Amino acid sequence: MRVLDLLIIAIFLVGMPLLGVLIGGRQKSSDDYFVGESKIRWWVVCLSVVSAETSTLTVLSVPTVAYLAAPGAGGMTFLSLALGYVIGRIVVSYVLLPKYIAGDLVTAYAFLGKRFGSGIQSTASVTFLFTRLLADGLRLFATAIPIKVVLASLGLPDVNYWWIVAALGFAMVVYSYFGGVRAVVWVDAIQMLWYILGAAAVIIVLADRLPEGWLGRAADANKFQLFDFSSPILSNQYALITAVIGGAVLSMSSHGADQLIVQRLMATRDVKASQKALIGSGIVVFLQFALFLFIGVMLWAFYNGASPTQALGLNNNDELFASFIVNELPTGLSGFVLAGILAAALSSSLGALASSTVTDIYQKVVRRKLTDAEIFRQGRIWTVIWAVILVVVAGLFATFFRRGEPIVEQGLSIAGFTSGALLGAFLLGLIFRRARQLDAIVAFLTTVVVVAFVILGLKFTKATGEFLAVDFGKPTATSVSLAYPWYPVLGVVITLLVGGLLSLRHRAPTTPPDTEQPETAVKAA
Repeated sequence: MRVLDLLIIAIFLVGMPLLGVLIGGRQKSSDDYFVGESKIRWWVVCLSVVSAETSTLTVLSVPTVAYLAAPGAGGMTFLSLALGYVIGRIVVSYVLLPKYIAGDLVTAYAFLGKRFGSGIQSTASVTFLFTRLLADGLRLFATAIPIKVVLASLGLPDVNYWWIVAALGFAMVVYSYFGGVRAVVWVDAIQMLWYILGAAAVIIVLADRLPEGWLGRAADANKFQLFDFSSPILSNQYALITAVIGGAVLSMSSHGADQLIVQRLMATRDVKASQKALIGSGIVVFLQFALFLFIGVMLWAFYNGASPTQALGLNNNDELFASFIVNELPTGLSGFVLAGILAAALSSSLGALASSTVTDIYQKVVRRKLTDAEIFRQGRIWTVIWAVILVVVAGLFATFFRRGEPIVEQGLSIAGFTSGALLGAFLLGLIFRRARQLDAIVAFLTTVVVVAFVILGLKFTKATGEFLAVDFGKPTATSVSLAYPWYPVLGVVITLLVGGLLSLRHRAPTTPPDTEQPETAVKAA
């Protein structure tokens, strides 16, 4: 790396937190801290949602998907999944968002509290905290990897990952602590635009260096194929039915039952604005994936389809895009694009973790009405606490898992264990009027256990797709796992089936319980 590139990266890492503090201004209340007094424009929230769900691994890996697609497999089939994302967000916009925003709630799980009771609210919130902590710990660790590469280029190969993740965690906590959700949303939006501009710059550079006729060669190799009608739907995540249905339910769970996204949507002015932000984010994500897949096709033409590991000498396939950025882009532009990739991973979840902790758990533990000042103070305290925990988790991943890419990928799929159960609990409350809190809790826990068995132990034969009864562990040479988009679908079905059957025990529809939430805790929208 050259000095100018490093200077740009350093300015970014220091400037973004300071900009967040400036934008956030002085926080005056818990309402301002957690949901920005519901005054943030919908298009800013839209960009923030996209940034929040985009990680460094996404930016680096999506081009590799198109690059490695075998002839006839289709290089753009990943977009089928993104199409499902759009459909899922439309459903959430008209089914769940009105319940959150018109219901004056601080967290998504407060809806479960009002519908069933505080037990399922706390259960769902703890599940969110646990899965979000693991996912963001991996995300923070992944961000530290290119930074360590940069430091190694300066002759500092032995810088410990713990120091890197601590510095990144400090950068996130600064603007989250002082600026609240307003700072988080605006910084997310700016960072999203940054890495998109970087991707556009890469396309311009590549277009000037590719040989004539590369588009025709790519088309002949099916690199622009969008839909896969031939692959088995149970084991291939990009088969059309799997991608669209699984992607839609996955998006419903991640954007309707995950406080990381819901908190941002609650910061809009009203239901209509939140709907525009959510549906718009699906369209932006679709275009964003198309952009990075197109870069992957261009890289395929640039390197003549050479194997990243065998021919190009990279440690793993996902280093392909990063290697091009460092080695092929001109000075200055390389640093700008790399800073954009880092931006994709610095979207802060600390506010979502803090709001869920204070609203869904802390207030249940203290068993008394908290003043707005107390809620505000606890929000900031838990923002710092979760930052420390996040750094520790990221450091542990760096210590134990940095050499095992399959282990990292398995950890990234941890949300599959619970996403269906979370969404299923919300739908259970909406569909089955007789369902009560015990029904919801039993259905939730049953779903987590069954889905865990399916993910870890249930396999399919490659030849026929039939079920195999195998031991827990990695697939054998003759078997494959269930495609991950089916995990949330399976979870929702199990939750609704178990909860619906249990609700038949009750003769009359349940009356939503009094959750005894302090007024200041639910006054948001």
